[in-house]
Amino acid sequence: MNAGEVMTPPPIPQTIKNKPMTQAQKKTKAPATIRQFKITKVNEAQEFEQVKITSSETAYNFMRQFWYDDIEVYESFFVLLLNRNNVTIGWAKISQGGVTGTVADPKMILKYALDSLACGVILAHNHPSGNLQTSQADDEITNKIKQGLKFIDCNLFDHIILTPSNGYYSYADEGRL
Repeated sequence: MNAGEVMTPPPIPQTIKNKPMTQAQKKTKAPATIRQFKITKVNEAQEFEQVKITSSETAYNFMRQFWYDDIEVYESFFVLLLNRNNVTIGWAKISQGGVTGTVADPKMILKYALDSLACGVILAHNHPSGNLQTSQADDEITNKIKQGLKFIDCNLFDHIILTPSNGYYSYADEGRL
């Protein structure tokens, strides 16, 4: 190809252009599918009751039940979904990582918020080390998710970091949201 020439695609053979599908082709054509993800609705899970979240403490107390003995082994990330009245309508485990980190995909969190028609979201993850200091990665993902939620008119009310010793850090309490 010489300088200044524009590359054009090869012509489509006439036999392919606007050719209607045969009945056999229509039957064998795979339908388009969209992956579905499970949101645990509070009223579907017997061990979880609907709770009005009024503070970081009530959010922490509700979300602490998602972690078991593995709180000091794996870092895990959860999202709590709230209705307009700040009552829990569902939750989802976003990820489970290793000792020092996990990946929280903002697209997944926004999908759960949209699918549940949530008006508010609370994020939570644990630090197996017991360190209540936020990391730069914690701050960046919090801001990224907050910005994404704005596009769907959903509020990020808090991001809570839990530790094995029952301590927690709240972005909202510290004025960081």
